[in-house]
Amino acid sequence: MTLGMSQMLGHVTQGPCEAVMKNLAAGSVDFVLTDPPYLVRYKDRSGRSVKNDDNDTWLDPAFREIHRVLKPGRFLVSFYAWNKVDRFMEAWRKAGFHIAGHLVFPKRYASGSNFTKYQHEQAYLLSKGWPSKPAHPPADVVPWTYTGNKLHPTQKPVGSLKPLIEAYTKPGDIVLDPFAGSGSTLVAAKETGRRFIGIELDQDHQHTATLRLQSRFLGHVPSAPAAKLIAPTAPHEVYPPAAAKVAVEAARPRFAPRM
Repeated sequence: MTLGMSQMLGHVTQGPCEAVMKNLAAGSVDFVLTDPPYLVRYKDRSGRSVKNDDNDTWLDPAFREIHRVLKPGRFLVSFYAWNKVDRFMEAWRKAGFHIAGHLVFPKRYASGSNFTKYQHEQAYLLSKGWPSKPAHPPADVVPWTYTGNKLHPTQKPVGSLKPLIEAYTKPGDIVLDPFAGSGSTLVAAKETGRRFIGIELDQDHQHTATLRLQSRFLGHVPSAPAAKLIAPTAPHEVYPPAAAKVAVEAARPRFAPRM
């Protein structure tokens, strides 16, 4: 089935983002904020991994499509692995992006160690064309709160994403996350009065993100068919027994943050 903007807006579409984004018109989104696989074959202490983290075949086509659907003069913020920066930079430049800034998210804890302790996350601010400077540019060092990675092995804190969305968009703008994971970017967009489009390859995570958005913003939907994912009655991120074992499994506490 061919999807369009109206079907994807306000939803998390399941599938490979490079294919799903072909359903969007060129220059149709205002901002992209995303956390793609890091290409590091990551596994947390419980054995959870991230799909496509073991190869880079998706990297060039995904960022080519991101560049196409982003409006001229707008921004992309992409997390990346510091030890794979050369490969990410190659993909960004081939897609047509310019380097506009760099963001660091310091952690109070070390998520691993080798020759140094791994105690920060990082992202590049990239532009399509040459945007105007924002009225209130964010600091390039952004506070970070550990999520516990309960919903996703590399879950990002909503509070660290909201200042970026507020700086580079205005209310009503469309925020795209083509690697949506548990939906943190989408929650941050909704909480700041922006519209969103989410895409997620892993069907389990797509379900988790959908339930998360429903639980926070829609409340209980008593008339939903049994086959649908049903939101809880309370505005907390907990899920009813009928919502399938996907959300239950995703909500179990985990202890190992990503490198």
